[in-house]
Amino acid sequence: MALLIRNIQQLVGVQDPNVPLRNKGLSVLPQRSNAYLIVEAGKIAGLGTMDSLPADPAQFDAIFEADQYQVLPTWCDSHTHLVFAATREEEFVDKILGLSYAEIAAKGGGILNSARKLQETSEDELYELAWKRLQAAIRLGTGAIEIKSGYGLTVEAELKMLRVIKRLKLHSPIPIKASFLGAHAYPIEYRSDHDGYIRSILEEMLPQIAAQGLADYIDVFCEDGFFNPAETDRLLKAGAVHGLTPKIHANQLGVSGGVEVGVANGARSVDHLEYMDEGSINCLSGSSTIGTLLPSCALFLRSPYPPARKLIESGAAIAIATDYNPGSSPSFNMNLVVALACSQMRMLPEEAINAATIQGAFAMDLQKEVGSIAVGKRANLIFTKPMNNLAYLPYSFGENPVQRVMINGVFQD
Repeated sequence: MALLIRNIQQLVGVQDPNVPLRNKGLSVLPQRSNAYLIVEAGKIAGLGTMDSLPADPAQFDAIFEADQYQVLPTWCDSHTHLVFAATREEEFVDKILGLSYAEIAAKGGGILNSARKLQETSEDELYELAWKRLQAAIRLGTGAIEIKSGYGLTVEAELKMLRVIKRLKLHSPIPIKASFLGAHAYPIEYRSDHDGYIRSILEEMLPQIAAQGLADYIDVFCEDGFFNPAETDRLLKAGAVHGLTPKIHANQLGVSGGVEVGVANGARSVDHLEYMDEGSINCLSGSSTIGTLLPSCALFLRSPYPPARKLIESGAAIAIATDYNPGSSPSFNMNLVVALACSQMRMLPEEAINAATIQGAFAMDLQKEVGSIAVGKRANLIFTKPMNNLAYLPYSFGENPVQRVMINGVFQD
């Protein structure tokens, strides 16, 4: 079936870069006014301005009039913890009362709280909960997503999480990438035996994950009080032996050395980066690693926002994502993330949209499928509500700017 989308008010993100955008390139967001798109077999088969439409509209199976819409590529959310058993609103109250992330974790909350609940929840129930969240994220404009394990913290529970993610991959209409985050925290029984837990990851978890094809990436929470740089390096190297590309948490709670160890191991991305000194900025900007910024996490935890302007001006390649999880960022709304990137990190609307689309696609190795408007890519598209220009999208942060979402050439409403 051939679909013609015609008279598009503004077609946004018409590009197909071979490498992530940097410096001033991040602010370049190619657009075409009064445009058309041709969709065949779920992919973009043609595009241009209406005065160059090459074919008689009668030859198409369907025609959609888009004169009131700005059309963008769907969001690429490259950092989420979508699979979990229960929300943690009681910890939200603790935060209001002044307890820190570390203090909540010390009293049995945080990651260990989620791990206990997940270990008690069946695989089927986890799948159903995650599937509902995924569908809601798609309705808000997400067209590709990465999902981490890390709330299992035992061999059985980590494998259970990854099997859930694999099921989501099989049934989801959007691309999903899986990250193994067994090194998210030390279970209580291993608090005095870090090496014992690391051996469990290396000798029990990783071989089974590789044998069953359960993950694309290996992730480590490299922070003071969690996994130090030497432990992180050991884990990343072991993951690489099993075919898993590094993608790590770094510098959320302080300058941890995570950026440097991630770059040294060829990490696809280092994520969070709320705390960055000159050395870590220079290290990232001189590498091919993407820095993924998570502003809704900073909002929720009242943490410093990542220094986006310094990173952009230094030449670092950056993306933005939700960090959707029950403890520190309980939102999968990429539209809010784009708004926060502009209002709190001083990113231009064009920079934020690129960071949430093509840059996120690069952070998941999906740049050939999604992230921009180009022939051959999936027809994963956002049709915005009427707006005079794209700046209105982050400006109107309290509204949902998405009118309709198309995935693989099919409207989702």
